[in-house]
Amino acid sequence: MTEVPTLFVGPDPDRNLERALRIGAYVDRASDYKPGLVVEGILKRTVGLAMEAEGCQAALGGRCDVVASDGARIETEVVGFAGERLYLMPIGDMRGVVPNARVVPVAASPEVIVGRELLGRVLDGRGKPLDGGKPITSGERVSLFGQPINPLKRQPISAQLDVGVRSINSLLSVGRGQRMGLFAGSGVGKSMLLGMMTRNTDADVVVVGLVGERGREVREFIDQSLGSEGMKNSVVVATPADETPLMRMHGAWLTAAIAEYFRDQGLNVLLLMDSLTRFAQAQREIALAIGEPPATKGYPPSVFAKLPQLVERAGNGAEGRGSITAIYTVLAEGDDQNDPIVDASRAILDGHIVLSRGLADAGIYPAIDIESSVSRAMTQFTSDSQQQLIARFRQVYSIYRENRDLISVGAYQPGSNPQLDEAMALWPSMLEFLRQSHAESEDSAASLQALRELFDADVLAAAQEVNGDDG
Repeated sequence: MTEVPTLFVGPDPDRNLERALRIGAYVDRASDYKPGLVVEGILKRTVGLAMEAEGCQAALGGRCDVVASDGARIETEVVGFAGERLYLMPIGDMRGVVPNARVVPVAASPEVIVGRELLGRVLDGRGKPLDGGKPITSGERVSLFGQPINPLKRQPISAQLDVGVRSINSLLSVGRGQRMGLFAGSGVGKSMLLGMMTRNTDADVVVVGLVGERGREVREFIDQSLGSEGMKNSVVVATPADETPLMRMHGAWLTAAIAEYFRDQGLNVLLLMDSLTRFAQAQREIALAIGEPPATKGYPPSVFAKLPQLVERAGNGAEGRGSITAIYTVLAEGDDQNDPIVDASRAILDGHIVLSRGLADAGIYPAIDIESSVSRAMTQFTSDSQQQLIARFRQVYSIYRENRDLISVGAYQPGSNPQLDEAMALWPSMLEFLRQSHAESEDSAASLQALRELFDADVLAAAQEVNGDDG
């Protein structure tokens, strides 16, 4: 096997020239190096997580090994450059790095192994097992960043996906290939609702990405949300909050790459990612570390470029391929629905389900705020009668919410407003309709039937009688 020569540029030009002459290569400047030569550099600066190297050449997204004081090699990725300097970001722990450490470019493309061998496994951001099982060695190698699909070749969303949640199936119907956002503040029930959808959704394969969340949630999600039966057709990629920002981003990219593989095999995939906000925060950490100026509330412009690149990988495939129905959780910090990431995510997704802290505090789970939630694709696969029922539910729901203060203090006299009388009569039934135990599942047909019965004339008359209104 022919030795690949190592050239030293910048810090020691004499040594570099001597080495070049000995291997028979003419060297005058870096651009004259022949393809295949590995040009080493040295580490000049480290601030926070960002490293700056001089004397070596590598492409954006390429890999470099930084040789630590004990000889160990720390894997890094090229995230930027300025002049003769490369900006590197470590993929793992960077302890042991010393000034002027060797920086060795690695001829490796960002590829991952995918295949049916992944089913039932728990992986880290590199694609290595976390479950103690055997290493993933067989399968197909694909790009970590995927290949974009021609938008004209994507199949339209034309069929409903049963998620097992009554309020979503009937009022916010999700289609196969749709990309939905689950928006909420902390502690409002995002993870619980995500677990319900994981267990109850009719999908061939479930791919779960736990990006930047608490480490303890990984085991809880596997044991409680998926269970032993659910894991048989699932793949979990876990990059908790204690991982480096680059590893957290790789976890999201890997989750999308695995889902794309199964979609291309003609399968219907459910992709769940918790959370899109942590992905954006990881990119923010990287961008700020290498000097990119913040634009909106501390988020640099690159964050808003990375979000659609990730989200657009989900959806329906071309003719003969399967689908990726994606659910992304989005953390609304301080319950601010105008947070930059919340606003950007809302614009690029096909719908959003907003969880209300007020409903959660009232003991209503899942705490879905019907007024603020929407499924943009549902008109393509739902009937006119269902859409009329949805419009009526929203109207009655909104009327009560607008007048609840008057009702609470007793300032409203029944009979003054027939629409408000109807809303008062139906309100208890509507809350019961929205409430669902985390262990309960209700399919699409049963959910729609429950919505019809809610507005049945006999049911409404009985409700009005209970509320003291004879009509």
